[in-house]
Amino acid sequence: MAKSSLKTLQAYIGYQFRDRQILVEALTHSSYARESSGRIRDNERLEFLGDAVLNFVVSVRLADTFPEYSEGSLSRARARLVESEHLARVAVSLGLGEYLRLGHGEKKTGGESKTTLVADALEAVIAALYRDGGLEAARTFVDRFVIPQDLAARAEELLSVDYKSALQEYLQARRLPLARYRVIKEKGPEHQKVFTVEVAAGSDWVEQGSGGSKKTAEQQAARKLLELLPGHTELNG
Repeated sequence: MAKSSLKTLQAYIGYQFRDRQILVEALTHSSYARESSGRIRDNERLEFLGDAVLNFVVSVRLADTFPEYSEGSLSRARARLVESEHLARVAVSLGLGEYLRLGHGEKKTGGESKTTLVADALEAVIAALYRDGGLEAARTFVDRFVIPQDLAARAEELLSVDYKSALQEYLQARRLPLARYRVIKEKGPEHQKVFTVEVAAGSDWVEQGSGGSKKTAEQQAARKLLELLPGHTELNG
């Protein structure tokens, strides 16, 4: 890994490491460490620490931003901000995959773009920032890159129950096919469209939902269908 590459990454994230080696460790996958002749530490220990630091920083921000919401709602929002898919998108935006030290096998299978691998590396980088610059360095990074800048405006998206996921879990637990969604109606001008979506599950479970976006309509349809299903437990905030 060229030194200039690390300089580029540090310039992009706005932090200069005092201990450059800890950043190298954060970017070292276990496959690289295994294939190396010397004693090289991979990023798994830093990933473990980074996960804890990330959850703490995100929890504080959510509690401060949404003081009126329940623990359940805040937990849902945190889960969405620390899930692998979101972290992987952040890692891709930073170009983190380009800096990873990977073994030959991982390189051949496109390890630099694997969701789990780059998400884990991002957590390791957060831990490296914490180790090198303390909680403030880690918090600044998480605030800038992981937590949405319009956090307060995204309250409904982050804090609401994900009824589509809840419906999927219900069906999977009973070994039933996944729900099927289709738009059955669109009305209104382009900038003010209202979508009506139908969801079908099982042999004869069908419901409809409407909203200003397909996603909102799907969520409403899933919620209404869940309320009809036997053995469904009400999801509260």
